[in-house]
Amino acid sequence: MIGAFKQNVSSKIGDDGDDNSLYPIAILIDELKNEDVALRLNSVKRLGTIALALGEERTRTELIPFLSESNDDEDEVLLAMADELGAFVSYVGGPSYAHYLLPPLEGLAIVEETVVRERAVDSLNRVGAVLPDSSIADHLVPLIKRLATTDWFTSRVSSCGVFATAYPRAPQHLRADLRQLYGKLCRDDTPMVRRAAAFRLGSFADTVEPELVSKEIIPLFQDLTQDDQDSVRLLAVETCGPLARLLNKSDSVQHVLPIVQKFAQDKSWRVRYNVAQQLYQLCEALGPEVARNELVPAYVKLLRDTEAEVRVAAAGKVSAVCKMLTPDRVITSIVPCVKELAADSSQHVRAALASVVMEVAPVLGKSATIEHLLPVFLSLLKDDFPDVRLNIISKLDQVNQVIGIDLLAQSLLPAIEELAEDKHWRVRLAIIEYIPLLAAQLGSEFFEAKLGPQCMKWLQDQASCVD
Repeated sequence: MIGAFKQNVSSKIGDDGDDNSLYPIAILIDELKNEDVALRLNSVKRLGTIALALGEERTRTELIPFLSESNDDEDEVLLAMADELGAFVSYVGGPSYAHYLLPPLEGLAIVEETVVRERAVDSLNRVGAVLPDSSIADHLVPLIKRLATTDWFTSRVSSCGVFATAYPRAPQHLRADLRQLYGKLCRDDTPMVRRAAAFRLGSFADTVEPELVSKEIIPLFQDLTQDDQDSVRLLAVETCGPLARLLNKSDSVQHVLPIVQKFAQDKSWRVRYNVAQQLYQLCEALGPEVARNELVPAYVKLLRDTEAEVRVAAAGKVSAVCKMLTPDRVITSIVPCVKELAADSSQHVRAALASVVMEVAPVLGKSATIEHLLPVFLSLLKDDFPDVRLNIISKLDQVNQVIGIDLLAQSLLPAIEELAEDKHWRVRLAIIEYIPLLAAQLGSEFFEAKLGPQCMKWLQDQASCVD
């Protein structure tokens, strides 16, 4: 095939007589199989130029079959090919002929290198999005079935990413086949396949008929949440929010809420970490009433988790969660945890808290902020870790509009001076970047008297980025 392709192009150049315009194209084609990887890569990145010279018909009948046989190259070449083919629809004659691009992309979707497979799946979805409905049934669905039923797990992993493109436009009888096939992938013997199915379940569920989500998708979701592999359950967490938005409120409370609560106490800290990262989105999906009554206890447990990484993730969501709660609930449930986190043994936990805790002040109001949060602010301003102090200073405007700056000024100045003299130039540079904010919050008189001299010192800093 490769030799015939080159011979055909050479004959086309010969037919053009003295026209030398196609000789550079012939060189590019020769480079597609050159021993030098750089030359092959350059040629693949210019496939569009080759296709334009060949024309739509010869691109379909000669170039595309040639590329279909070229999936044993270096990963960087295959990655570029997968990327180029995703934008190749116009070169083969438009959407009516876009199915010609599926065979080479199918070959790329089964290679061993993950990055190449993922790019091939992205391109399959780009091409699939413009296919006529008839081509979905005749070409894309059969491709998915082939990928999903082969012995090699890489193809089954890739198949999970194409279901959401094909399903909404597939004929009714094929939709049932696709749902059944996805169910098999969710129960596949290989953990990597189940991971891919868990990761893509939310996007697939979004295309399934609403009346079938509870009946067919939720059982798959429940199986994945009980998987014995941590990595599968980890990805199943990310499906909770999308599914809750698809279901009505009662179904969400019945099917999704118990799983979120269970995940918050999962034996794997990575699963609990992902719950902490996703919790605000889950609160939004389930609604404020459910969040206040059912999810806050789970969130409090995450704030007090034994693993520092989980506490970091949970601490970073303090302000977002508090904005969904009443001031009284914040004081009784969240503030005690905030006080504990401000003295946490992990500097990363304290830094995460410092980046958001100032934003809680508008939720509580002036008197409650002074009583409950001001001691936390002052403690964090004196923290030994520079990032903690920087994070507090970066959000001064949030507190100033609630309680004013005077109550913080006494502790603020020493913190600024220490950061200004820090041995790490990046810390000194960071505090300089907050100077306009400080000037606006402190007022010109206080700023000129207390920080003016320090600004002059920075002009003499030994680090060029600072001065």
